[in-house]
Amino acid sequence: MRGDGDGWSIGPDGTRHWGKHGAAGLLLRAPDSDGSPLVLLQHRAAWSHQGGTWALPGGARDSHESTTHAAVREAHEEAGIAEDAVRVRGEIVTMHAESGWTYTTVVADAAHPLSTVANGESTELRWVREADVDSLPLHPGFGSSWPELRTAPVPAETEDLQAGAPHTVVLEDGGFGWLSGSSHQGSSHQGSSHQGSSHQGSSHQGSSHQGSEQSGSDQNLSEASSTQS
Repeated sequence: MRGDGDGWSIGPDGTRHWGKHGAAGLLLRAPDSDGSPLVLLQHRAAWSHQGGTWALPGGARDSHESTTHAAVREAHEEAGIAEDAVRVRGEIVTMHAESGWTYTTVVADAAHPLSTVANGESTELRWVREADVDSLPLHPGFGSSWPELRTAPVPAETEDLQAGAPHTVVLEDGGFGWLSGSSHQGSSHQGSSHQGSSHQGSSHQGSSHQGSEQSGSDQNLSEASSTQS
């Protein structure tokens, strides 16, 4: 079913971006067996914009949706990710165009690598070790924003948290960290990737944070988006 956000936003210079009300995507992490972070990526179908590249599940935001709701909905449509299986940690605007169009990356975690179901927009969905993400041919927009989206390792002893699955934290400088309870710290790992994936619809530049960890950071996505119709 097409929403009212489907369509192009056209800037004063004729530049087009997909999503009449902006767009959003979901950056979903989950811990590997050694506690290091995996990222769900989508190998974009050849027919799509920037086909053959890798990016995040995402797309146009409808007028009644928050950016979180839009990102979660797109991840469900494109990767079969259930809303109640993920937990939002924060979000960041990773592009702002002259037309007023924005792309927001919503950062979230799953307790473990989830099974995925690809739709026609994907050649493949894959859980990729975070350290290996930039070794893939990335969508130009996702590639430009990836340096500020990737995590830095955070020693568990610096966080006053109860024991639980490794997860993303929002750092004081607005960046993201990976809190791991093991001696294996996040981005230092290299290795094979897991089957799973994601997608971005348009190019990104000039990123800016919407603040620190959003109010729904410790809520399930279904809770964070429960007010949306």
